[in-house]
Amino acid sequence: MNFVADTSYLLSQDFVQTTLVACALLGILSGVMAPLVVLRQMSFSVHATSELALMGASAALLFGLNVGFGAVAGAVVAALVLAALGLKGQQDSAVGVVMSFGMALSVLFIHLYPGNSNRALSLLTGQIVGVSAQNVALLAGTTVLVVGAVLVLWRALIFASADPVMAAACGVPVRAMSFAFAVLVGIASAQSVQIVGALLVMSLLITPGAAAAQVTANPVHAVWWSVLFAEASAVGGMILSLAPGVPVSVFVAFISFGIYLICRVIGGVQSHRIQPNYRYAR
Repeated sequence: MNFVADTSYLLSQDFVQTTLVACALLGILSGVMAPLVVLRQMSFSVHATSELALMGASAALLFGLNVGFGAVAGAVVAALVLAALGLKGQQDSAVGVVMSFGMALSVLFIHLYPGNSNRALSLLTGQIVGVSAQNVALLAGTTVLVVGAVLVLWRALIFASADPVMAAACGVPVRAMSFAFAVLVGIASAQSVQIVGALLVMSLLITPGAAAAQVTANPVHAVWWSVLFAEASAVGGMILSLAPGVPVSVFVAFISFGIYLICRVIGGVQSHRIQPNYRYAR
């Protein structure tokens, strides 16, 4: 009963309602991006980008700048570098190098930060009380920008992601698509870092897309399922973390992992149903 009462009380507070709106926006943002990240096999790159977003955010915190803009700057630069190296076939090793360098700088900036250490560490594990109206406004603008860009570039992105060689032969600017998508990934990673922390960005930018891929092969349906899963993880994780005071990233990861396991089972059942029918048809 204390859990329910405490949660209900906290949900009535303005700062929690602000964070709830931020989580809902983040669910849309990450849900739209996750299926494309999975399709392009960029899971490791997303993790590296989040580390550079952490570096930018911690640097901004240290020098008294806006943390949100610092995270976006670090993530976008990292994503562009990784995209450029990936086009040269060096992405796997480059991701490891960039990620370790970014993490080292992040640790240094957090160590040098003279203020409240909890605020700095929240960039690693996520935060609830630190989300301001300014952060929500920035996140809302980012969500509109990213979703709009995906809608405009949808056909080209899907074609370039599924078969880049054929797409290039048909006149699709594959190189430009790679850089454009890298920028979108960087922006999405930067916003995710401020809510769930750098350590668990993959819970929102990869897991919902991976779960959706288990239940549908239709790219459009995958986006809808991914948004639904990301919303359940982000909003549900935030609400469950209120009463116990646990970092929001913990419950976000638990919920997203649970959804993935369920979708994995559903996908396995669907494949077993299709295979006998296929053999019978032959």
